[in-house]
Amino acid sequence: MINLLKYIYNWIDVRLGTHEIINEKRTGYLLPRNINAWYSLGSVLLVIFALQVITGLLLMLYYVPDVDKAFNSVSFIMNEIPLGRLIRLFHAVGSSMMVLVLLLHMLSVLFMGSYKSPREIHWFTGFILLLMAMAISLTGYLLPWNQLSFWATTVATDCASSVPLIGQYLVELMRGGKQVGYQTLGRFYTFHVGILPATITVLIGVHLFLIQRTGVSTPPFGLEVTTNQWKDEKFVYEEHPGGIPFFPNYFLQDLISILLYLACFMALVFFIPNLFIPSTSYMPANPLVTPSHIKPEWFFLANYQTLKLFPSEIIGLTVQVVAIIFLALLPFIDRGTEKHPLKRPLFTLSAIACILLWLGLTIWGLLS
Repeated sequence: MINLLKYIYNWIDVRLGTHEIINEKRTGYLLPRNINAWYSLGSVLLVIFALQVITGLLLMLYYVPDVDKAFNSVSFIMNEIPLGRLIRLFHAVGSSMMVLVLLLHMLSVLFMGSYKSPREIHWFTGFILLLMAMAISLTGYLLPWNQLSFWATTVATDCASSVPLIGQYLVELMRGGKQVGYQTLGRFYTFHVGILPATITVLIGVHLFLIQRTGVSTPPFGLEVTTNQWKDEKFVYEEHPGGIPFFPNYFLQDLISILLYLACFMALVFFIPNLFIPSTSYMPANPLVTPSHIKPEWFFLANYQTLKLFPSEIIGLTVQVVAIIFLALLPFIDRGTEKHPLKRPLFTLSAIACILLWLGLTIWGLLS
């Protein structure tokens, strides 16, 4: 068997030069010596996405996207299929963890100034990936067709009605009709298992290509010169002479971060799985009974609370759209060359204030 594998490998190597490529990526791909553990969050996210795809495919074997059968099919998975409860919890908890790790990853990029030129496209694709992750979590939220998901989706889609002129059209476009029903479930299912995963996969490929093409951004910590040295004249690959090879040096850091994440993830799944799955998730959807408290997933709580702060929903939506556009275009707005967070105190204090505001609104939305 081993000889057969060697023969196949040598056959491919003679035709494609795979050994040369592996050696180049293993020892020739150098990283800055002061690289830190925050850079490994990208690898953690790849593992999370892979687990979401695998568990999602397993759930699709038994899930039925029909309003009369969806809840029962999820109950069947949870109670009758061997390891079905575990797979479903992996997928449900993994959805929230994916958004959480993405937020941490983008915060690390933010405070280390890694979004600055020539990496504007890196930031933009990463930001779109964050929005896609939130969208795929939102569409997946409805699929179990329970009381919480039905009414949370009803409230979420109804927010679009405040858009002038086309608001009601947008609501019907998302729902497939005037009310949340079988058309809504079909549309959300299509986006959740087809369109959004494919889009995310393509964006991940683009994001990784951009990183490979420009080189890894040097973190500003521990350096005498912490300004961005790139000049907008011609393409220059950021090399790191005297740096550390990715394998085995930083590969070990990636592995440690992945194992730490999996340990935290398993602790949540086995000891507090209901942290992300409220009790109303175990009740079938009933369009005739409105729950007393309807709340979206935790990463939408700040948005939900913001809407309640303004006398008109359109004002709250406008504020949020402006904030999203500002964050997406941040590299084009912040054109300063300084990267170290302590040497740009105004930016750092503003960023911390925004984070605290978001956390405050999230906690307020949870408790209200």
